[in-house]
Formats: sequence, C-alpha cells, structure tokens
Amino acid sequence: MDPVLSAIQMVINPEILLLLLAGVAGGIAIGAIPGLTATMAVAILTSFTFGMSAIEAIMVLLGIYVGGVYGGSISAILLHIPGTPSAIMTARDGYPMAKQGLAGQAIGISTTASFLGGMISVVFLVLGAPIISRFALKFSAPEYFALAIFGLSIIANVSGKSLLKGLIAAALGILLSAIGMDPITGIQRFTFNEMNLQTGLNFVPLMIGLFGLSEILQQLRNVENHVEVRQEIKNVVPSFSLLKRLSKVIVRSSLIGTFIGALPGAGGTIASFAAYNDAKQTSQHPEKFGEGIPEGVAAPEAANNATVGGALMPLLTLGVPGDAITAILIGAFMIHSLQPGPMLFRNNPEIIYAIYLGTALANIFMLIVGLVGARLFARAISLPNNILIPLILLLCIVGSYAVSNNYFDIGVMILFGIIGYSLDNLDVPMAPMVLGIVLGPMAETNLRNALIMAQGQVSVLFLRPIAAFFWVITIAMLLWPKLKKRWQARSQEVVTQE
Repeated sequence: MDPVLSAIQMVINPEILLLLLAGVAGGIAIGAIPGLTATMAVAILTSFTFGMSAIEAIMVLLGIYVGGVYGGSISAILLHIPGTPSAIMTARDGYPMAKQGLAGQAIGISTTASFLGGMISVVFLVLGAPIISRFALKFSAPEYFALAIFGLSIIANVSGKSLLKGLIAAALGILLSAIGMDPITGIQRFTFNEMNLQTGLNFVPLMIGLFGLSEILQQLRNVENHVEVRQEIKNVVPSFSLLKRLSKVIVRSSLIGTFIGALPGAGGTIASFAAYNDAKQTSQHPEKFGEGIPEGVAAPEAANNATVGGALMPLLTLGVPGDAITAILIGAFMIHSLQPGPMLFRNNPEIIYAIYLGTALANIFMLIVGLVGARLFARAISLPNNILIPLILLLCIVGSYAVSNNYFDIGVMILFGIIGYSLDNLDVPMAPMVLGIVLGPMAETNLRNALIMAQGQVSVLFLRPIAAFFWVITIAMLLWPKLKKRWQARSQEVVTQE
C-alpha cells in the first residue's frame, strides 16, 4: 500500500485521534502550570506508552509536545509566571495586556499565533525532511561519527553562561552512556557485577529523574505557594482585523522559529527571544513593546511553536535531537523498535507521513482546545503545590517502574533526580548531559566501525566529502560564540568613539 494512504489510515482512526487530543489537552494543562514543562511531561509519560503500538505512542507524545510548548503562555499571560522557559518573552506583553483587562484577547492571540507558527513549520518539515533524508542515506560510519561530533559541538550553545560546566555535564552524559555492554566486543563496562546494569542505564527513568523528580525537589522549597488567577477571561477569539495586522509578524516569527528549531540544541527559548527582538526592531512603535502590545505576544508564541516542526527535522532525518524533548523522543522511538534517521524513511515511510499528519492535527487540536478551554486551564494553574507535587511524584514512580517492571529503575530515577537537583543548584545545564547520553554511543560505535572499515586509517574520518562538511560546520559552531563576542566588542568600541 502507498505509505501516504497507510499513514492516513493509521492516524484518521477514532482511537488515535482521541489519544492525540488527550495528549494535546494534557500538554496544555501541564505547560500552563508554572514549574512543569513539556520536557518533564514527555519524559514521565514516555514510560506509559510501553503497552501501546508505535503509532499510538508517537501520537500521544506529539500531542503532549505541541500542547506543552503552547501551554506555558497561559500562566505567562495570567500570572506573569512563564509555564515554560520559551514563554518568558510572552509574559513581557501578555501580562500587561491582562492587567488592562485584555487577558482573553492575549490568550486568543497566543493560541492563534501558536497554531499558525506550528502549521507553517509543518509545511517546511514536509518539504524539507525528504530532501535531507535522501542526502543522509549516503552516510556510513565516518559520516555518522562526524554527525555525532557535530551534535556534541552544540554543547557550546546550550551550556548557558559557563561552557566549562556544559562540558562537564556532557562528559558525565558520555560516561553514563558507556555503562553496560561494549557495542563492538560485548565486554561488560562499569557494571560493578550488577545484573541490572549489563544492558546499560534505562533512558526513561534517567530522564524522569533529571527532568521530573529534580523539578519536584525544587518546587518543595515553595510548597506553600499558591497562585490565583483574578483576570476575567473573555473575548478569546481574535478579530479578523487584528489577525490581519499581526499576519506579517506571525509569518516572520514562524520562519525564525522553524529555522532555529532545525538547529540542534537551539530550542524554543532562543527562537522566542529572536522573534521578539525582530518584531520590536521592525515595528513602527517599538516603544510600546513591554507595555502590552499584541505583536509582543504573537511573535514569541509563533516562533516557539514553529520550533516543533523545525526540531523534528533533524530528529527524523539525521537521528540528532533538535532539543531536549526530541532527545527524549529518540528514546520513545527506540522503545518501539524505531531508529530515527535516514533508514526510517526507507524502512518505515508510513511512520514519517503519520508524524507529518499527526503534527498538523495536533496544532489544529491545540487551536480548538486553547480557545475553548482557556477558562478551564486558568483554574487548573491555581492548584496549590501541596496537592500538585504528590500527584507528579506518583507519576514519576509509576512511570519509572512501568518501563520494565523493575524496582531498580525507581532507584535510578531517584538517583538522577538528586543529581539533576544538585546540578540545577550548581547552575550546571542538563541539556549537554542529555546530548552526551544520546550521542555518546553513536560517536563511539561509528568511530570504531570507521577505523575497522579503513584498517586504522584515521584520515577516513575527515577526507570523505560529507564527513568533511560536518567537520567544517562543527568548527564554525565552536568558533561562532567567540567571534560574536569580538564583533559585539568592536561595535561597542565604535559607538563609544562616536
């Protein structure tokens, strides 16, 4: 059967559509609660997809991904507390609009811009992914090793203020990925005669601990905190004239978000900052930004939701995560015996088309649920932490155990929850650790296979055209932050002299 028709049959199924809708609604609710993120939700709920088919699991997680990225804007607008990091810029103009009695309009703009940004990114995903995948089919071990190193070079962009701390986190991730069986010789490494470590650390409990339990431990500091929404939610659906006014900003921001999302490690936070800055610079009234201008809500929301389609592009075509959520999605794919990358296009094209269709439908559901359920979500974010935290902790424990019905995985989750909490307090970013865990095995296996293939000739890693291309990009990625600082310093000197 044609893979497109097969994908349509798989997705346009009442059960699948219901799962997708539930994922979107759950993602919005989780994203709207301050302190909870789409990353945390996907990490925890991945383990609950074990009993599902591959398509069911993918649709649920896609729904959570799309809904969670959007959901952060609700608390940003109503409470001035971004539900997710990518909603930080939304709060700058969304909250002032809410204080002016325009909370409903701000949520409507956020929802519509998020929908349009998501759909524009899906178009680029559908058009761009097959081209990249055909290019990626020419890869062998040297190219995959160069690609893995390119992925690891992103550490420079996701390390926050300290590159050293990012490198330490990445090194820890690579070390953790080495636990278990040697991929070439089969020798046990770092298992300490523990049977449960012979196949390596289970990815899902590890992620639940890093992103779920660690966040709970942070929230326990403020367990008595209780936030309440006082703004009245009305006039949620934006007018046609307002949408026409915002159309240029939404399109530009969507393109920015799609491009930044396709850069592994960039993510929605960077996209929302870039789009907000672009909207302000191109506006006829830049002085109104920060005071409650609709463009200040539309730009970051269109951008951070456009990163979803952008981030799926390197995931599906190269097997390289575009952000923390797609890094976790790699684990979800592997759970269901699917390996993201060029071979997925060859062996399971119907899954690729199902993801295209599912992402588009998830954005449609997000628009409907966001506009219809705005009042309901406003109430949900008022839950006190002393009710919310025990519920999330229960999900963490059950989710970790459900991976393989093994209490050892609960211990792994607790251990990495403590590690994640400690790293967070030390301002050590966790994104580089995730990159190390995901890309470490890819780099090691393909390095050794390439050297075996070339009978020990190291030049094979650098001289093949595609591998050389990735090495050039890697060097550029590493040099870019330093060059950018120099250019900024020079421009400041010129301004000072003038």
